[in-house]
Amino acid sequence: MKNIFTCVIIDDEPAAIRLLEKYCTKVSFLEVKNTFTNPLEGLKYLENELIDLVFLDIQMPEITGIQLSKIIDKKTKIIFTTAYPQFALDSYEVAAIDYLLKPIEFERFYTAISKIKLGNTSKPSVDTTTTDDFFFFKTDGKNKYAKVFLKNIKYVESLKNYIAIHLQDQQIITYNTLKHFKETLPTSSFIQIHKSYIISMKHIDKIDNDSIWIDKQELPIGNTYRKSFFDTIGDHQF
Repeated sequence: MKNIFTCVIIDDEPAAIRLLEKYCTKVSFLEVKNTFTNPLEGLKYLENELIDLVFLDIQMPEITGIQLSKIIDKKTKIIFTTAYPQFALDSYEVAAIDYLLKPIEFERFYTAISKIKLGNTSKPSVDTTTTDDFFFFKTDGKNKYAKVFLKNIKYVESLKNYIAIHLQDQQIITYNTLKHFKETLPTSSFIQIHKSYIISMKHIDKIDNDSIWIDKQELPIGNTYRKSFFDTIGDHQF
């Protein structure tokens, strides 16, 4: 296993670059090789240098971080950085290992970069550690988004290429898959009970053999998910 991982920072905000550089100097296994405020200059550099990791802003002039990530050598790992949480789910379309929401705290930064050291680079995650965490979900129409707090999600339902997010007072339909959405949710609060349903455990009203009730809605427990569900419930049993 490598002892030192080289990295590059690409962000059109100098202050954001300075913060990431400061964080990198605190980590013994990271070496910042270069920084760029111009994404096209960063791309040119990466075409000629073998770099282990790129910290990549999403909203930049000329080319977005999402577009740039699709051009970068697949051997180079990517961590997205942005001030816009509505781009979180877009990051799943490319080979990113994590997604950091500005302002970035060092603890969250360290969690992300530890993945490359441990070899855990299979999927990105979104920080979901507080009850105030939220996502923006794209709805009908251009540039229309709905803000959803995780604490208000009762359950999520698969509708083929769409998902229905059932909240306390409404339902939101967005283009996504249950599999991708599951990867963003904290496992301490959410669990899949069926190929078509992920539920919030805090919203469960009762469990009866093959069914779960949330409010007045009955949801089935699939055979594939039965054991893991009841094992999890057992951890909370008195």
